[in-house]
Amino acid sequence: MRMWTVVSRRPVRGGLLSVAVAGSLLLGATGCGGEGDEEGVPDDYKVVAGTQLCGGSAVSADAAKALKVITGSSRFEASGDEYSIEQAATLLATMYNTPHDRGGDICRIYTPLDTPDFDLRVTWSQVDPDAKGSPASKFTELKMGERTLAAADKADIQFGCKSGKVAGTGEVAHLEVGVEHWAMPTEPEDNVRALKEAYATVAHSFALAMAKELGCKNNGGLPAKPVLDPA
Repeated sequence: MRMWTVVSRRPVRGGLLSVAVAGSLLLGATGCGGEGDEEGVPDDYKVVAGTQLCGGSAVSADAAKALKVITGSSRFEASGDEYSIEQAATLLATMYNTPHDRGGDICRIYTPLDTPDFDLRVTWSQVDPDAKGSPASKFTELKMGERTLAAADKADIQFGCKSGKVAGTGEVAHLEVGVEHWAMPTEPEDNVRALKEAYATVAHSFALAMAKELGCKNNGGLPAKPVLDPA
């Protein structure tokens, strides 16, 4: 849990401090460089463009623009070293079909210090394609992958991955990549359709990057560009 106080400058969030604790539980402890200043900001604190987040291969130019629609910012806290598509794909392949661990983090995205708080969580999970059910009314289903659902605060993309890295020969791993605003639910004040399309665009970027990293046949059936047409 991240905590902060109401002061002129917020405590550092995510990529360089508290996120390292969460990452250490899965991949081993990671260190933070620099002693930091008197307000707790590490010397190596960085702010980067959206395309540089999460290892630099997860956020496309279109997704970076979509992040600005979602967060209102085009700059973000640099991601911790443990947050990348490469690390997440390795973890997914290791954990696939284990009885208890069927999901994990891909990345966390935070707006910089001295800007309004915004926390996006990007995750992967193993899913049962036959257990779809009816989506909640806030979701719009889009024509991507096995199933794509987009709302004004999150989007999930399911795709089938045929790859020797994940499942046995000839088997298809059914996976989901999700992007969610990590906050108390609120009614969106902005254009709902624009937000749904933005979340779907970011989710598509991460899902496609994951499919490529896992070596999924035909990129898991995902299109090269996000398809935002309702199903």
